[in-house]
Amino acid sequence: MAKKKRDRQDKGQGVTRVPAGMDAAASGPVLPESRAGAEGSARPGAGLPGDVTGTGALRVFALMMFLTPALGVPHEEMLQDTLKSILVSFAVLGGALAFFWVQRNRENPLRWHGVIWLPILLMAYALGSMVWSHTYLAAVEAIRWFIFALLAWTGVNTLSRDRLPVLALGIHLGAVVASLWAALQFWINFRYFPQGPHPASTFINRNFFAEFAVCTLPFSALLIARARQSAQVALLSASTGFVIVAILMTGTRSALIALWLQLGLVLPFIAWRYAGQLSLSQWPRSTRVLTVGVLIGTVLGLGVIETGDPSIIDENRGTNALERGFKRTASIGPADESLNVRMVMWKATGTMIARRPISGVGAGAWESDIPLYQAEGSQLETDYYAHNEFLQLLGEYGLTGWVFLACLFSYLLFAAWRTWTGKSTEATEEGPWRAVFLCSLLALMVVSNVGFPWRMAVTGALFALCLAGLAASDARLGISSRWTAMPIAWRPSYSLVMMMALSAATVLAWYISDRAAESERKIVRATRLALTISASGNPNSPRWDRPRAEMLQLLREGIAINPHYRKITPISADEMARWGDWKNATWIWESVLTSRPHIVAVLTNAARGHTSTGNNARALELLERAKKIQPSAPAVRSLEVILASRMGDEARALALARQAMADDVVDFDLTNTTYNLAMRAGDYTMAEKAIRLKMSRWPTTSAAGFLQLGNLYANQLKNPDQALAFYQQALTLVPVADRHTLLPQIPALFWPKLGFPNGSVPAAATTQTSASKG
Repeated sequence: MAKKKRDRQDKGQGVTRVPAGMDAAASGPVLPESRAGAEGSARPGAGLPGDVTGTGALRVFALMMFLTPALGVPHEEMLQDTLKSILVSFAVLGGALAFFWVQRNRENPLRWHGVIWLPILLMAYALGSMVWSHTYLAAVEAIRWFIFALLAWTGVNTLSRDRLPVLALGIHLGAVVASLWAALQFWINFRYFPQGPHPASTFINRNFFAEFAVCTLPFSALLIARARQSAQVALLSASTGFVIVAILMTGTRSALIALWLQLGLVLPFIAWRYAGQLSLSQWPRSTRVLTVGVLIGTVLGLGVIETGDPSIIDENRGTNALERGFKRTASIGPADESLNVRMVMWKATGTMIARRPISGVGAGAWESDIPLYQAEGSQLETDYYAHNEFLQLLGEYGLTGWVFLACLFSYLLFAAWRTWTGKSTEATEEGPWRAVFLCSLLALMVVSNVGFPWRMAVTGALFALCLAGLAASDARLGISSRWTAMPIAWRPSYSLVMMMALSAATVLAWYISDRAAESERKIVRATRLALTISASGNPNSPRWDRPRAEMLQLLREGIAINPHYRKITPISADEMARWGDWKNATWIWESVLTSRPHIVAVLTNAARGHTSTGNNARALELLERAKKIQPSAPAVRSLEVILASRMGDEARALALARQAMADDVVDFDLTNTTYNLAMRAGDYTMAEKAIRLKMSRWPTTSAAGFLQLGNLYANQLKNPDQALAFYQQALTLVPVADRHTLLPQIPALFWPKLGFPNGSVPAAATTQTSASKG
């Protein structure tokens, strides 16, 4: 009677019914020896729980993988990855809640797998590093790895082989819709989603899209190979070819390497190795020809369509997808500019690893601490990631990161070996799916060498699902040990506790998402106002008083919600400094420094702000902090000159300026300050050198530079012929309609020689002169 009740209970929970004679502690069938395989550690009768079905979790995850890449924010008041992070977080929490709700009466074991310890290890380290490192950034990392671990564990229990096609279809459709947006951006300059350079689909950066899309191709390929009807084969082949074209459009070279590796080697090998388990082995010749023809025809046909985006044309990297893909692949080499920029970050990260090999700098603290580890003179502070997941993990997590990577790669090699050597019926049936998971992870590892896809919400979710798929397959194959698949005891009370914890986590996620969205909205809106005011050309006009007040209020409210938001906040401060509003610019820079205290550019900007408002003591304090980090940085050398000048020690300021020029340290403000100091000191040679340096580094200042040189030679050096030549060069650089703004700044005795008859000034120039005197 008790047995019948238990069987009915298990059936209602969606688990495999326990057959007679099986140990009651196991909730899944014991694999017969012929299916479990007697090779290696796959012990017959391992007693591992079976797949848990009927919870809806897998459908939720499939929907997540479709919607997250397909949806984007149509405005600038939320970053694209903020939306994607919200979608993934709620989908994982919702899927896990659905799973535990169905298991609320379960008394049989669930599955565990050693690979789930890996994200838990990183989460534990992140929680610990909140105490001694950057609390906010470590908390973000802890949440990220919690979501990863929860998705992986739920997947280990629910990714049944017969339902994996649903997940694969969700992944494929997500890539197809995301590719549609990318193609529209490439072909017709579609601008519905705010982002960086096209085509980035619904991602803020085209590299992020390409890195995700290339990891989905193994799932698309398996769907094609499993299709039975020619219409399905044709549709899947065309849509997969479309995704390939979209990847080519991006020109992302890491994704292109992964693409060629899959198309040229891995996927053909998988098709050959597992042809007997796939529908393609039963296709008639016409269907095989159709598959190849549609796939290649789609890539070639769509790949030659020219771009309609002028900015892509200006990049000179190819005007159609095929040309762009091949050009960008051919450009891979040590002389590549973007690779050289990444090398600066990688070298600094290497120094970080060498100095903190055990403890690391703390979870997420790379972007905060990296200025401390950069080589002398290699100031690079605009990036928030190392563009190499492995290096950044080691830099942040230290010994914990080494353990994670060693265990991860060991498991993946073990999984690949088990997949290759599996000869049993069960292993053969599992083979295609295991190969697809491994192929997707291989693509992910390739792009992880020059990017940060683990930190992107949808790519990170795909990472977790692939690991979960392999782990679930291990359990079905009976690969059981302390470090692989194993049963864990379960009780109804455990499900209740998990549901309560996940409900609380969902409420917390809702609160965090709301606060993050509100903070981002306010800060982005304020930044847009700042840029609009600057673009007016007259930011201090009274008509901007009200927008300026609104902008400051938005910034105060946004920073109060999230004082750690570095990416956009400083832009507003930079614009305010251009207007001369140093007071408000300075408190914004100071707010950034409370969270990111080592950023030399922000330190020097805040110091200049304090100098402009008369707080020289605070400016000197910030200067000393900046000098300890990067003493030779142009911004630091420039600030040192400016501070000495502002504090009345002009002789020392000029000496510092001369030394900076001799060391070829050039900064825009430094050239201006050097010119003014040299003019007051009568060092006209140095004044001329400063002007010429500024003109060479910032060509847009050439007209003003030639005007300064002309005045220098006319008034101080008494060389009218050379002065006239400089004035002529200045006028040629200014449009005819705007020359009246330049002419009053030239001595009147030069006007006739410059082409103005009888020394007369055009009406426009006269008006300008009168206005200036007024």
